[in-house]
Order: sequence, then structure tokens, then C-alpha cells
Amino acid sequence: MNNIIDEFIQKESSSGVLLIFVTILALILSNSVLAPAYEAFLHIPVEIRVGALHLDKSLYHWVNDGLMAVFFLLIGLEVKRELIEGHLSTVKQAVLPSVAAVGGMVVPALVYVAFNSANDNPIAITGWAIPTATDIAFALGILSMLGSRVPVSLKLFLMALAIIDDLGAIVIIALFYTSDLSTLSITVAFGSLAILIALNLFGVTKKAAYFIVGWVLWVSVLKSGVHATLAGVALAFTIPLNSQRDGVHVSLLKELEHDLHYWVAFFILPLFAFVNAGVNVTEISMEQMAGPVPMGIMFGLFVGKQLGVFGFSWIAIKLKLASLPEGSNWLQLYGVSVLTGIGFTMSLFIASLAFVDDQLFQYTDKLAILIGSFASGILGYLLLRAGKKTTV
Repeated sequence: MNNIIDEFIQKESSSGVLLIFVTILALILSNSVLAPAYEAFLHIPVEIRVGALHLDKSLYHWVNDGLMAVFFLLIGLEVKRELIEGHLSTVKQAVLPSVAAVGGMVVPALVYVAFNSANDNPIAITGWAIPTATDIAFALGILSMLGSRVPVSLKLFLMALAIIDDLGAIVIIALFYTSDLSTLSITVAFGSLAILIALNLFGVTKKAAYFIVGWVLWVSVLKSGVHATLAGVALAFTIPLNSQRDGVHVSLLKELEHDLHYWVAFFILPLFAFVNAGVNVTEISMEQMAGPVPMGIMFGLFVGKQLGVFGFSWIAIKLKLASLPEGSNWLQLYGVSVLTGIGFTMSLFIASLAFVDDQLFQYTDKLAILIGSFASGILGYLLLRAGKKTTV
């Protein structure tokens, strides 16, 4: 188990460093003479025709609707494994990260709503979920820079919290970010899901079988009005954790999770960050950044997240419902709470759902996500560096 944890942390940490690089690259390109080339890259048309099926989208939309479904497939696999045999499999293990995650979603949302409740633009309020997200790769990337100053127990706390946070994001997307539903597509989607469940029950261990039906599920969900990324989560929950292949115990879930992690960490998330983080800051004024939407996002991430995660954790520990992660102190817990304000890729993704028109708020929403995330990362790093060095 420790090897699995170490491997996970190493991949996520390296991915976090890569995310920083591609974000800076996207910002440089979008604010230079190469801006037209960057925009042209985002809008490269990609078309797929299979019989009567016709999918014609730009590269930007393929990344957000297609590749991110693979990301959510990985999230779903991690959630299922953690719930069955991981750090969320017992009440004692799950209490603190669960309570912290709830606080980390509720408080930032309330902060955003406080800034936008009187907003003249009715669409603005739909962005309430933007500051509720946490980017685990970015956060663990910063933790990796601190080495033994941060006990492993805090890294596990952050991992568990982020997984619950992602589960909350899945529920939010399903309930609040759907459009008009297509009855035919929904019917096909449920039929596909029923087949996937049957494959699990009958002990099928061929990845191809799940992928073929999963592709039909993704297309039907894409056409249904429900966001296509949820197909990845639904597929993940049908993948068997423990099964038999030729009389030998195998875990199709763990095999798939291992195979996908490199692709997600080093290709899908960096590509997503590259196509979404390019903001032309030269066209954004300080007056625009003082608007209710960017202020709600920045304060939601930088203030709401740390207050929610640390505040709810403090209450749970003082009520003896949970205890401080082993070998850590209050300053370190607060530092990790601040790091959860790094919304970045997840916040950018939710923003793309909340504000379908990218230019609705002149990209101030994206810039606010970057500012709030970087501010949380810098302060969290400084707080954790100030914490006592702990050997584990």
C-alpha cells in the first residue's frame, strides 16, 4: 500500500510542476505576437464520422468534453478504490477529510454568492461552484517541494480530501450543469450502463469489452444534455476491483488506474491547462477585476477554501470526532487548508460549464482562478515551510 501511495504522490507532484510550466507557456503565448496562432490552435476543427454518427467540434471542446471524460474516469476509479479498501473505507479514516471537504465546498460557494447575489447579470450566480474545487496535482506538487517538512499523514489527508472534493464536483456537475435532456440519448445511456453492470456481475475482465460499451455510453451522454465527463465516472464504478482471470486473482480497476495515471497526469491535464489558461491580461483592467464575479472567485478560493477546510476540521477535532493527522500540528494543517484554495484545472473546468460563452466576463473569471490559485499556493507553501520539520 505504501508503494502505491508513494507512486501516486510522485506522479501527481510531477504533474503539478508540468501544469505550472504549461500555464506560464499559455499565458506567454496569449499575451504575445503569437496570440493569433494560439487561438487558431484552440479552434482546430476535429471531425469524427461513423455511419450516421457525426461529431464535429473544435480541439478546445474535444479536450473539455472528450479527454476530460478520461480524467473523470480516473477520478471515479480512485474514488471506488478508496471507498472499498483505501483511506475512505472506514468511518475513522474518512471523518476528517470528509468534514474538511464539505467545509471546503460550502464556505467558498457562500463567499461567491455573497459577492454576486445582487449582480445585475443573472448568469453570474451560476458560477458559485467555481471556487469549490481543489487541484490535487498542483497542491501535491507544492507539498513535494517541502520534503520531510510535511508528514506523510498530511499528504494522505490532502489526497483523501481532494478525492471527496472531486466526488462533490461530480455531483454538482450532474445536478446543476446540465442542459435540456434528450429522452432517446438518456435511454441509450442507461442501456449502456446496464450492460456495463452486467459485465461486472458476470466477472468479465476484458478491458476492450468495457471500453466499447463505455464509448457508446460517452457518446449517448454527450448527446443527452448531461455533461459527457459524467460518463467516465459511471464507467469507472462498473469496473471490477477484484475478479478472477484464468483462476488467478486480478484487479482490472487497479490495472486501468495504473495505465491511465501517466496519460492523465502528463498529457490530458497539461493539455487541458494549456488550452484553458491562456488569458490575454493586457485587455483586462483593474476595474474589471474588481467586479463581483472575479472577486467572488478570488476570495472564494483564497479565503473561503482555507476558512472552510480549516474551520470545519478544527470543529471536528475539538468535538473529538476526529484527530489531527499523525505527526502534524495546527500550523501545518492550516497550511494544507490554504493549499486547497488551488482550484486551477478543476475550477477552470467548472467555469467552462458555468459560463459557456468564454468571453462573457472578458476572461476575468479565468484570471481570477489563476490569481486565487497562485496566491493560495504561495501562502500555503510559506506556512508549511514555517512549520516544524517532522520526520516520519
